[in-house]
Amino acid sequence: MKKHKKIPATSIVNRRARYDYELGEEFRAGLVLTGPEVRAIRDHRAQLKGAFVSFRNGELWLNNASLSVQPSSAQSVAVDSSPRKLLVTKRELDKLRTAKQDGLTIVPTKLLTTGRYLKVIIALAKGKKHYDKRQAIKKRDQERESRVKL
Repeated sequence: MKKHKKIPATSIVNRRARYDYELGEEFRAGLVLTGPEVRAIRDHRAQLKGAFVSFRNGELWLNNASLSVQPSSAQSVAVDSSPRKLLVTKRELDKLRTAKQDGLTIVPTKLLTTGRYLKVIIALAKGKKHYDKRQAIKKRDQERESRVKL
């Protein structure tokens, strides 16, 4: 009998999103992918830095997510950042559409690679101003110094 390999419980995180935005409510969405794209994500050859979510024809699309896909015939690696369709329920789609009309941004924060299906966590976000970012850095540095002193 074959033993199945356990898939490590990891995810691909968009660390830049927490720095650039104040994150709000989060949603879990499915992705429409091809086989080589799934393999690239499971092998951690994907990046969410600079990615964003937009509406097109009443559907959600993930834009600028970079995947390093290996074509089946060649050994070279091609970076693919084409838009990918996101799958959410109608209720979630309506919530996201009204939030987008209210001026919020929809940002992908994590790509979950555990389990059978690949999911992306998207969050409603409000952009931070430059002074907000400086205050966040200052606060983080002060917390780090206080931990060292103890």
